[in-house]
Parts: sequence; C-alpha cells; structure tokens
Amino acid sequence: MNEAAVRDVEVAVVGAGQAGLSAGYFLHRAGFRPERDFVVLDHSPAPGGAWQYRWPSLTYGKAHRVHDLPGLPLRDADPGRPSAEVVSEYFARYEREFDLRVRRPVDVRAVREDAGGRLRVETDAGVWSARALLNATGTWDRPFVPYYPGQETFLGRQLHTAGYRGAREFAGQHVIVVGGGTSAVQLLMELAEVARTTWVTRRPPVFRTGPFSEDWGRNAVALVDERVRKGLPPQSVVGVTGLAATDAILDAQRRGVLDRLPVFDRITPHGVAWDDGRTLEADTILWATGFRAALDHLAPLRLREPGGGIRMDGTRVAKDPRIHLIGYGPSASTIGANRAGRTAVREIRALLGGPAAQALPGTEGAADARHLAADLPEPVPAA
Repeated sequence: MNEAAVRDVEVAVVGAGQAGLSAGYFLHRAGFRPERDFVVLDHSPAPGGAWQYRWPSLTYGKAHRVHDLPGLPLRDADPGRPSAEVVSEYFARYEREFDLRVRRPVDVRAVREDAGGRLRVETDAGVWSARALLNATGTWDRPFVPYYPGQETFLGRQLHTAGYRGAREFAGQHVIVVGGGTSAVQLLMELAEVARTTWVTRRPPVFRTGPFSEDWGRNAVALVDERVRKGLPPQSVVGVTGLAATDAILDAQRRGVLDRLPVFDRITPHGVAWDDGRTLEADTILWATGFRAALDHLAPLRLREPGGGIRMDGTRVAKDPRIHLIGYGPSASTIGANRAGRTAVREIRALLGGPAAQALPGTEGAADARHLAADLPEPVPAA
C-alpha cells in the first residue's frame, strides 16, 4: 500500500449499525470533527447496519424493539412495513442529521500496531492511522452453523437464518428448524403457514410470561457481562432471558407449532436421526443457531484470551485501552449499544488527553432494564 496515502485521525469507528452510529454521535458531541478527528467506516452498501439484510416478511411490528438512537427518536413507524426498510431509512436520516459522513462500502481487512503507539487500520479503500479504535462490527457477517455427523451427505437444502428471505419458497416442504432463540420461533410461526415444520433445540425452551422488571434486566446484563470480563465468548442471551410469551407465541403453542424435540444426533441424506432409532425425513434444514462476533480483522492485535473470548472491562479491551468493543457482550442490544457508545467515547476522550466527558447526553438508568426484554438479540449459538 502507498504509505503516503495513510490518513491520520484520532479515532476510527468500524461499523455503522446502532453501535457505530451511537459512537459517531457521541464523538461529534464531544468535539471530535468527522473526517478530520474521526472516521466511520462501514462495509455495507447502504445505511441500515444488519437490519438492511433482514428478510422482507420481518415487519417492524414483529421485530425486536429498535431503541431510539441518541438525539433523534424513531417516531410513527408503520408496523406493517419491512423492518429492513424502516430501520435503514431511520439510520440514513440519522447519518445526515448529525453529519457523520460514513464511508461505505469500505472493507476493513486488518488492524495492526502502527508507529508511535497508533493503530493501523488497513482497508480496501486505503489506510487510516488512529490513536483509538471503536469497533462496532456486530455479528451478522458470522452466522454460526454447528456441525453434526453426516451433515455433508444431506441431499436437501441447508441454510442459515441470515439467508432466509421468506416462507413462500418452502411451500409444501418439511422444514426442520434448529435453534432455541427468538428467530427460530418467529420463523417457525411463519413457515407453519405454508409448510410442515419440526423444531429441535439442544435445551428445552423457557417461555417467560411474567413482567420483565428492572432488577431482572440488570441481572440479565450482569450475567452476560460476567463472561466477557473473564475473557470467555459471550453466550446466547436467550439462555439468560428466556423467550417472551407473546399472544402470538401462546397461540402457536396451542396449535402445536412450537412443540419441540431434542436436537438430533446425526444428519442423513434424507433427513435427521437420533441414537434411540427415531428418524425424520426433511426437505430443508434451517439453522437458526445465532451468530458470532465479527472480529477477524482484529486478529493481528492478539486480543483473545485462552478461553477464546476477549477480556473486557466495560467496553474497553482489558489488554489494550485504545480499543473499545461496542455492540459486544452486554452491549449487544440496541439500547446497550447506545450506552456503550457514550461510555466508550468518555473513556477515549480521557485517554487522548481531553477532559472526561461527564456531561455527554444519552439514555441510561432504570429505563434500560425495563426495555431489555424486547431488545436483546441472539449474538451467538442458541441451538
């Protein structure tokens, strides 16, 4: 690469989903100037983060609650419109409103040590040298599919929820849905309208019918946070929260749509099999088994611990205070991403020599716990 083309910034933000836009907002409010003091790099072709890739039948009314980005509420969204359209338009308006000047599509290939204690951010659009990095790359680019013996012999179709585009193409089929999270439940209810379905999970699903209190929300976040503070990979938040028993889910349970079997032991050319002798034929296996954090570009920095995760102190990587991961672990919800962006910018501002940003605006406190239940995503395997 041409070293003369290296551009210096104080902070590089990688990713322009909820977490990245929140970070850009708080950087701007803290006095950092876009393109001069900080740059936001996003590999997606358009605004919207991972939401722009959601299947068209996932309407805004069916989606996880999308918490408002700081400074610009999302109002009067039509619950019948695809969530991909609603959220993408909202994010685009947000970028314009706060002049974030997101560069896209830019693929960040690697982040390495640079001279003078800086970080070298190598991309397909050139190189930036930064004093700090706010990583907000989320999970959508790393769908997780577990391996089962015989998987490669299956003659039908296998796909992950990341590639799902609607139920119509499965009409008349038998679809086995693997996974215990919210996406699995949503797709089962949708597919059951046109296909025969079977649901398999590793553990019996827990449907929560009681209120999601503030104390419950704080405890759920604390359990997720405990793992990343130990350097372990974050686990499925559904294992902590349970599945919200909405009216639609209760109706699906009554109709038998959400009857569940333990996960199979192997895959056969025509379906799946259990060691007790049971078999099922299937046309399609749909893996609703979650995602893993998209952090491969950080590999040159050797941030991972022996447990396989990155040890965190809040949003800060414990091994390197220049690097903050937002939208990772306990901040992987949309409201958590807002708070994480605020916290990370406060710490980076102090690290780079400015006063701690005591008065940065943002949403925090008890309201976070109240909204957590409808907001938590499925960042890692939830089969």
